[in-house]
Amino acid sequence: MIVGVGLDLVDIARVKRLIASKEARALERLFTAGEVRYAMSKMEPYVHLAARIAAKEAGYKALSGSPGARGIGWREMEVVSVDGGLPELVLHGTAEARCAELKVNRVWLTLSHSKMTAGAVVVLEAGTRE
Repeated sequence: MIVGVGLDLVDIARVKRLIASKEARALERLFTAGEVRYAMSKMEPYVHLAARIAAKEAGYKALSGSPGARGIGWREMEVVSVDGGLPELVLHGTAEARCAELKVNRVWLTLSHSKMTAGAVVVLEAGTRE
């Protein structure tokens, strides 16, 4: 059963401007060390950073609905690459606790981008797996 859905779009140029103006402070606030390492290893790192912001925003929207969910921090949701590059949203802290509250057993994530915009969709699935 689906218990949460989130969608978000992020302007890549805006992320580039944010990182250029705030530098390390913005990277440390918004991303885990692994996310920064991954994005900076790419030819166009801002595309990957924007996609990760979209994934975190989409994850936040999917997890919303309780007072505790409002306290989820940026670094409590982490986009990692598994199985040859497939994105996965790993939840920590308050985000992980909210998932337990919703009895989530699977988090689905898809990322996409154009030259100008990065997007993400998160779907939370609860119940038994077959």
